Amino acid sequence: MVQGRLPGRTPVAVVDIGSNSVRLVIYEGNSRSLTVLFNEKMLSGLGKGLAQTKRLDERSVASALSALTRFRALAAQAGVTELYPIATAAAREATNGPDFITAAEAAIGCPIHILSGADEARYAAEGVVAGFHMPDGIAGDLGGGSLELVDVAKGEIGEGLTLPLGGLRLQDMSGNDIAKARKIADREVGGCALAGAGEGRPFFAVGGTWRNLAKLHMEQMRYPLHVMHGYEIPVAGAVDFLDAVARGDPESLPGITAVSRSRRALLAYGAVTLQSVIKFVKPSSIVLSALGVREGFLHSLLPEEERAKDPLIEAALELSILRSRSPRHALELVDWSRRSFEILGIEETPYEERLREAACLLADIGWRAHPDYRGKQSLSIIAHAAFPAIDHQGRAFLGLANYYRHEGNFEQVAVPDIENLLTPRLLHRARILAALFRATYLMTASMPGVLPKFNWAQDPRGGFALVIPPDLAGLMGDRPTGRLEQFAKVVERTLRFEVR
Repeated sequence: MVQGRLPGRTPVAVVDIGSNSVRLVIYEGNSRSLTVLFNEKMLSGLGKGLAQTKRLDERSVASALSALTRFRALAAQAGVTELYPIATAAAREATNGPDFITAAEAAIGCPIHILSGADEARYAAEGVVAGFHMPDGIAGDLGGGSLELVDVAKGEIGEGLTLPLGGLRLQDMSGNDIAKARKIADREVGGCALAGAGEGRPFFAVGGTWRNLAKLHMEQMRYPLHVMHGYEIPVAGAVDFLDAVARGDPESLPGITAVSRSRRALLAYGAVTLQSVIKFVKPSSIVLSALGVREGFLHSLLPEEERAKDPLIEAALELSILRSRSPRHALELVDWSRRSFEILGIEETPYEERLREAACLLADIGWRAHPDYRGKQSLSIIAHAAFPAIDHQGRAFLGLANYYRHEGNFEQVAVPDIENLLTPRLLHRARILAALFRATYLMTASMPGVLPKFNWAQDPRGGFALVIPPDLAGLMGDRPTGRLEQFAKVVERTLRFEVR
């Protein structure tokens, strides 16, 4: 097994033949928390002009076939054991689609699964389920040729529908007329079965055009965390932004350099479609999903036991296995922090409990860095990791808990802007965990087998005693006592060591 990879995983790949792009994504293995090994796309534009000609453009077909030939070689080079090519709206709707599929199967070397509109909607929703913790809202996947909408109720996928509102298709149907494009989008979204279904619920936006819109919004807002998955735009904050994108020259938009030139032409049509979604579906906010049809397709293949796992905890555990001195110690820290919170009377919500557990699993991933930079490096790695099922506030919490653990000074002013993403309560909890970590690691040398022997007890003199068995009394000293005092200050309790 290559170092840096998880044992027991064999690469799988999805080839996504879409209306705008043809993409290969190779994953380390199919699991509840997917990790990308390789990702490449070609903007072939198969759906360009399809609304008028009903045919795939010959140059686009040649570009796609060339990409598929290369993707086949790349998959073999990466040791892919399972290759899943899927095709969407352009390939299934074009009159020369069957001829293209025949040539494409020869190029990629295996059968291609042509998704129906209902399939696209279901797999897009599966991607949202794979990427969020018990999502409850409307999922919408905007491709080049179609828009799929589906209701996801607390992780359960409802009936989906397909609308002819892909970016390329809308551009073609409107003849590059934004006003006409808006009328088409309003008609299609306003008349669909999910109109009004999003009230008080988020809209999970899937697809490259919407991701690039969000990237532009992030740039204009000077947002401190450049992670697309889970980025949330309140509806009130989207109105003026979408108006500006829809009516303006993309090249003149502030922050447009954050969007690749090949993606800029369709931004206005993505904005118009999202305006119609806001107007008629009526969501409370727009939440970006980096996981879509490809990840949803793989998620649908998982056994029920794997699907039932919490993807955030799985991802944190994987990073612990790859980077910490002792993954077993990290697991012991999960139990130790739970026991400490219970005895010390620190209540937590289910949301906070998940974050605490993940923070414990990640607490030691920065140990190889220079001591002066462990906090900053750990913060960057954790906040920007490809974690699913976590919002940006949660990312900030996990990163700062680790940052404070290494830095020690909780009151310093040179903390990254990411701190502003947290509520005061969560910011305080990040400091509580960090203080517990700092006291704990001095007593364990980051090795397992010690924490299960520690206990808390009510101190008859007031407060609590951290009870150490006699055979481990040698671990005590001035530095652990100082760290325990620091923890006591943060949790506002009276704490001391006791050997018995």
